[in-house]
Amino acid sequence: MKAYVFPGQGAQFTGMGKDLYDNNPQAREMMEKANEILGFRITDLMFEGTEEDLKQTKVTQPAIFLHSVVLAKSLGDDFKPDMVAGHSLGEFSALVAAGALSFEEGLKLVSARAHAMQKACEATPSTMAAVLALPDEKVEEICSTIEGEVVAPANYNCPGQVVISGSVAGIDAACAKMLEAGAKRAMKLKVGGAFHSPLMQPAQEELAEAIAAAKFRIPVCPVYQNVDGKPHTDPEEIKANLIAQLTAPVRWTHGVEAMVADGADEFIELGPGNVLQGLVKKIARGVATSGKQ
Repeated sequence: MKAYVFPGQGAQFTGMGKDLYDNNPQAREMMEKANEILGFRITDLMFEGTEEDLKQTKVTQPAIFLHSVVLAKSLGDDFKPDMVAGHSLGEFSALVAAGALSFEEGLKLVSARAHAMQKACEATPSTMAAVLALPDEKVEEICSTIEGEVVAPANYNCPGQVVISGSVAGIDAACAKMLEAGAKRAMKLKVGGAFHSPLMQPAQEELAEAIAAAKFRIPVCPVYQNVDGKPHTDPEEIKANLIAQLTAPVRWTHGVEAMVADGADEFIELGPGNVLQGLVKKIARGVATSGKQ
């Protein structure tokens, strides 16, 4: 069974999507439509922007979403997913690819999400850090011991790789404790803020209104959502999980394990980069992985 997976923030690179734009008329049409909806030429930033340009949350999220969804649409009748999932932002790409949201509504929601998250990042100095080679339970335990600061697990990426999220002082204190406890590495990431933590509460409230107003349909296949790693097809459940996702951890490990348990033996990554293929291989040894970008 085929599982299509869609990357999140961090997968962007200069030149992303240019081949599609140059060689596929449908892709070019969708990208120009995105420029129109967003009110600026995101394609110029995707094709020629600097690393700094692409790192801005309000640019990164729609750029990765656009690249991923255009790839799925460019496959035409060959896109026959048995299940889909996306990492954080990638969940929106997965929902559009599976028909739960229109391309236009998906792009507007991603843009609203990106702006809301950027505002929340600017309101409170915060960051994230990757912790390697500690059990999930140990990471959770250390996060809970940091007093007076916000620190929480944000991404369960694969066994032995958890990203934590919180205030700058809280992350610094947690990293020191992770290393003391035997982590191979505890390194801060170059991100704008504490995604998937309680510090995203203001963004969550803003996004909840936009999601409530959007029209969701039953997807063509189950969508394995980040909040619980389980398959969902009910539009109301999907909406609630999307809202919860902003302040809750991404349970990527759990989602991949659930897809494999439900029969997935081939994972295809659609979008920039190949990060998810690497994570899938670490979670489920022996499954086939490939990607298109």
